[in-house]
Amino acid sequence: MSTDIAVRTSGLGKSYGDFTAVGAIDLSIAAGSVFAMLGPNGAGKTTTVRMLATLLRPDRGSAEVFGYDVVRDATAVRSMIGLTGQYASVDETLTAAENLRLFGRLFGLSRRAAAARCDELLEEFELSAVARRSVSAFSGGMRRRLDLAATLITVPPLIFLDEPTTGLDPHTRDRMWGIVRGLVERGATVLLTTQYLEEADALADRIAVIDRGSLVAEGTAAELKSSIGEQVLRLDIPDTADLRRAEALICELTGEVPEGSSTGTLTVALPEVGTGADIVAACRAAGIELRGFAVDRPDLNEVFLSLTGHATTPDAA
Repeated sequence: MSTDIAVRTSGLGKSYGDFTAVGAIDLSIAAGSVFAMLGPNGAGKTTTVRMLATLLRPDRGSAEVFGYDVVRDATAVRSMIGLTGQYASVDETLTAAENLRLFGRLFGLSRRAAAARCDELLEEFELSAVARRSVSAFSGGMRRRLDLAATLITVPPLIFLDEPTTGLDPHTRDRMWGIVRGLVERGATVLLTTQYLEEADALADRIAVIDRGSLVAEGTAAELKSSIGEQVLRLDIPDTADLRRAEALICELTGEVPEGSSTGTLTVALPEVGTGADIVAACRAAGIELRGFAVDRPDLNEVFLSLTGHATTPDAA
């Protein structure tokens, strides 16, 4: 069994009739790391996870988990993974404690061991105070924490977290981030899918940008940001007509089409800082009203826009 690479795929793909959900993805995920798949709804992230977790059979290519093929060695793969999907898998008619004890027994723990593990997880996930409350009365954040706790009954070496913080409030999301970091500190490998740019930036050792079923870029957050330039200029332009004039002006000066937004902000990668001053001066000379401007390092939003031409949160495909 390979221990240095947790996941390796080659040409992995899945289609439904004429629709290609995942094209041909090549990945290599180091053990003991957080690997994020970043992309909008419908990009193919969940389909990829389901193939790796042996829930979907690939149509083409291959995938291995710690050296075991996800098709030929599916039973061995399942023994080494945990999966928290987009929707909670816990039983709403049971209490939090009953759910965790049930999962413990299903994982083969004795009654006493399942009860002890249940108490540990309730404490770790800050659910002890509601341990005897029916899950049907839980908030979304509490359900997500309980769902992740159930995944960690046996602390598998590879954990799939499929958009684990979607819909959570900022406090609960920060709490979940802390839990993910703690898992890796204890030696686990985490494959995280997300459409939240800041989540990938904060947690991931490496990031794969997925769009329309294809892998369009991969690297560390710093590598991806530097791929579109060392600096970006952001212009805040309140007037729509001025916004269009500024777009044309920037394209003329730099040869680059700036990225626009509905809030009146234009961003453009700069070959050098001085170009930003030239753009601002040209806008003022043209009578374009600027509410503000700044030169900064690019963030993952600029990376995604540059790579795909759209944001990470379009309507689901």
